[in-house]
Amino acid sequence: MSPHGPGFATVRGRGYRTEEVDRYLARLSGSRDEAWERVARLTVLAKRMEAEAGRLRGAVAELAPQTYDELSERARRILLLVEEEADAVRRDAQADALDATGAAEAHADRVAELARQDAEAVREQTEVRARQGLLRAEREADAVRAEARDDAAEWRSQAQTALAEMRHRSDALLADREQEHGERWDAADRELASREADLEARLVELERYAEGRLAEARRGYAEAEESARHGQEDAEARAAELLAEARVWEERTGRETDRILREHAEAQDEMRAHMNHVRSSLAALTGRAPAEG
Repeated sequence: MSPHGPGFATVRGRGYRTEEVDRYLARLSGSRDEAWERVARLTVLAKRMEAEAGRLRGAVAELAPQTYDELSERARRILLLVEEEADAVRRDAQADALDATGAAEAHADRVAELARQDAEAVREQTEVRARQGLLRAEREADAVRAEARDDAAEWRSQAQTALAEMRHRSDALLADREQEHGERWDAADRELASREADLEARLVELERYAEGRLAEARRGYAEAEESARHGQEDAEARAAELLAEARVWEERTGRETDRILREHAEAQDEMRAHMNHVRSSLAALTGRAPAEG
């Protein structure tokens, strides 16, 4: 039997349905409130009965002792029976009031305990979902970073190959006419510019994708944090801890992205410096002023 009572069912692999949890907690709250209201009414009634009994005892104490001497024997027996019956009724009423009060308090305690257990279960489910979402976001971000590093290595290799090809072309072009050299040089320059533009576009695309995934992780965690805030107070402390972990992970991702971008910028600077050197060398050999890069 489930420790959370028959109020709502679990969903395999996903925890409790939120709307069923809300309805069940509302029913438990209603039962608890009704029990406390009944306890309050019985308490007020018991106090009134005690006050009335005290008033009657005071009134009886002020009366002169009743000897019942003027009554007949039969009347005295009837009166004694009536008094005994009144005492029995009073004792039964007091016992019933105590039993009802105890039962109401026990029921209220059971309802409160069930509500606490269900709230604890909801808090645990929320914490598990929050951590799972954060782990998924971290795995996806790691995959994006790995892909970015692989792409950067491939692009660096392609750039080095392109530089080697351009060096070879430049050496061959030095032996050709100036016009043919100029046409081939312009084509190589356009190819390099196209590769650089593709590299920049790919970097921007990867950065946007990583930022989008991080924003989704933040939103999911914020929703989990908001849901956990409605549980017990210790869930808030746990949510703060998870949020701190997410911030550390965000800063680490930012540093990694900055490092990759710096490496790409250094590779581009190296390519441009070499191209400027090649232009200067060609200009010195051909007597043509170098074109602006």
